[in-house]
Amino acid sequence: DVHGLPCIEKIVTSVEDTPEPISTHIIGTIPNWINGNFLRNGPGKFEIGSHGFNHWFDGMALLHQFKISNGQVAYKSRFLSSDSYQSNKEQNRIVVSEFGTITMPDPCKNFFQRFLSRFELPKPTDNANVSFVTYKGDFYVSTETNIMHKVDPETLETTQKVDWSKCIAVNGATAHPHTEPDGTAYNMGNSYGTKGAYYNIIRVPPTKEAEEETLEGTTVLCSIPAEDKTKPSYYHSFAMSENYVVFIEQPIKMDLLKIATGKLTRKSISEGITWNPRLNTVLHLIHKQTGKVSSVRYLAKPMSTFHQINAYEEDAFLIIDLCASDDGQAIANYNIQNLRKSGEALDEVYNTLCRVFPRRFVLPLNIDPSTPYNQNLIDLPDCTAMAVLTGKNKVFCTHEDLHGEDLHKYGGLEFPQINYGKYNTHPYRYFYGCGFRHLVGDTLLKMDIQGKQMKVWERPGLYPSEPIFVPSPDATEEDDGVILSVVITPNKDKSTFLLVLDAKTFEELGRAVVPVNIPYGFHGTFTSTA
Repeated sequence: DVHGLPCIEKIVTSVEDTPEPISTHIIGTIPNWINGNFLRNGPGKFEIGSHGFNHWFDGMALLHQFKISNGQVAYKSRFLSSDSYQSNKEQNRIVVSEFGTITMPDPCKNFFQRFLSRFELPKPTDNANVSFVTYKGDFYVSTETNIMHKVDPETLETTQKVDWSKCIAVNGATAHPHTEPDGTAYNMGNSYGTKGAYYNIIRVPPTKEAEEETLEGTTVLCSIPAEDKTKPSYYHSFAMSENYVVFIEQPIKMDLLKIATGKLTRKSISEGITWNPRLNTVLHLIHKQTGKVSSVRYLAKPMSTFHQINAYEEDAFLIIDLCASDDGQAIANYNIQNLRKSGEALDEVYNTLCRVFPRRFVLPLNIDPSTPYNQNLIDLPDCTAMAVLTGKNKVFCTHEDLHGEDLHKYGGLEFPQINYGKYNTHPYRYFYGCGFRHLVGDTLLKMDIQGKQMKVWERPGLYPSEPIFVPSPDATEEDDGVILSVVITPNKDKSTFLLVLDAKTFEELGRAVVPVNIPYGFHGTFTSTA
């Protein structure tokens, strides 16, 4: 157990946006070869009028741009002009329900009208505050509903609202698509019909045929029925290797009836999500070219995973690296009230959370009638992961830890990133992430899979966010490049900074100090303009 955690309530304090670029104060050196925009997304407004949001995932999306050029950095931010944001602003109350917050009744309606409004289905939010993604060369901001927004990466202005369900029969999609070198994107989304819930693998073409195009040409590669038709699994992302998409059906369940009747019962979506540790985790393999789902059921003990690290094929095995914990109740703990606690109350919240660690699963691909039962099928060198055929087309998988004992003292690892452009779907050696000795990241970590070594960047009172790897122009090795991370300073006013580390040595090269406060965000991306 941890005691004496510092209060970090400033990381969930509302800020104003900064739509006009402002200069930053450079300490050290920002390498001249970095030219482009580092784009970040996350919540920036936690109250509307006198009403506050309940959950960290509910805050109004604030988009950030760090424009890096010739060793200098300019910063700007802009609230996403979503329907949710505009409606809330106009009426000065929470009009659209979010993940953990139910809409406030309209005071202008009479009692009977307010009563009737509770029987309406909740309208999905378009508050896309999770990530920046690209489809067909265009930038979008995304959450997990059916609505995304196309955004101009230069001005951060919202240019178009795009609805997945207008192109294909899905009710939403993740904020973590995978992209192939040619630009083809894969994603996942649920659909709900009379036969229950289905998980859909989605493929988006690499290029546009007309300038105004968005998701036209998108197809559903395959549909997988949920194990429990009225309680599909929640998933935040999925894995992809060269030939396969891997969907992890984890025992975090969404009660569709509870969610659909949320307005009537005054329950938020988050209250319809539960962890069921009596269920195993199921890993579904889908072939990307044919859309065929493997007849082999790969099982693992109950676990919770938000982010995959990488996946690749080697010697008739599929290797999946991900960040996982043995408990799926973490989502509920990230309500804003908990993030604003201090003293023993804050320690108690942190100590009830299950730590997240990097793990490797190895799935044997060649299962046939001659495959022996009840023995480990994995014969890769230096691999302690196991896979055992326990019944017809049923393989039980046990993970290998992708870390040494030293990671425990840094609270585990989340927000993993790799040299994605060169090494996604391929064998790789390094990944980067945040250590979690607090409710948010408080260190940056570089993990070396060979020998399970790690490098650490840490400074007391500073809270770095997701590290993004940017390769150097003449890179010959996997870790030739820099790490970009926005570092939040909740105990020091207007001193947030963009940190630049040498990815190889993990030493600080420079920082760009921003003279405004920035809340702790979720995900980002770097786009080169050179």
